[in-house]
Amino acid sequence: MSSNSILSDESTLSRIDRLVHRLESALTAASGIVIFALVFVAAANVIGRKLFNAPMPGFIDWIEQFMAVFAFVGLAYCQREGGHIRMDIIIGRARGRTLWAAEFLSAILMLAITTALIYGSWFHFLRSFDLSSPLWSRDSTIDISLPIWPAKLLVPLSMTLLWLRLVLQLWGFGRAFRSNQNKPVAVPLFVDIASQAAQEAHAIEGGHGRSD
Repeated sequence: MSSNSILSDESTLSRIDRLVHRLESALTAASGIVIFALVFVAAANVIGRKLFNAPMPGFIDWIEQFMAVFAFVGLAYCQREGGHIRMDIIIGRARGRTLWAAEFLSAILMLAITTALIYGSWFHFLRSFDLSSPLWSRDSTIDISLPIWPAKLLVPLSMTLLWLRLVLQLWGFGRAFRSNQNKPVAVPLFVDIASQAAQEAHAIEGGHGRSD
């Protein structure tokens, strides 16, 4: 899938899609910054250990905490772009209402799973955030005792954004099925291998055509 396969217009669905996409893009950019920063943190830890025999205190603890950022924050963005791994051998041959019905069913199943994950991860966070329990018994990392609840809170929040994205896609696929649209808005459209390769080559060339 390619971001170029997401169409837009002035409908309510498309306007909401673009608004939510801004949030998804901002969060995904933030997770990229976190990954970039962790590269420097890891380098500092290695240099401190090798040259000064002084590794960064709690390095593993910080890595464990920030893993939730780049593991979950980008889920909704990836779903919007159609970037998740999927089997297109069969569904890629479908057209019209058959395709939109299959996509709608897939989004329904994903929405049900995401709802269950939100429910479970939220209560998992609450158990970690229980302020009534003694300080020594609360969830924390092993080395420098960082509180774990921020990372656990990030999971249901990210899943909630994914849930919203799936609802928008259900709206889009449902409208496409009802109206038998060829190119609906706010949903990732199927791109065959040849077209996807051409788009990637065009992007690598900087969007400029090449003449021989």
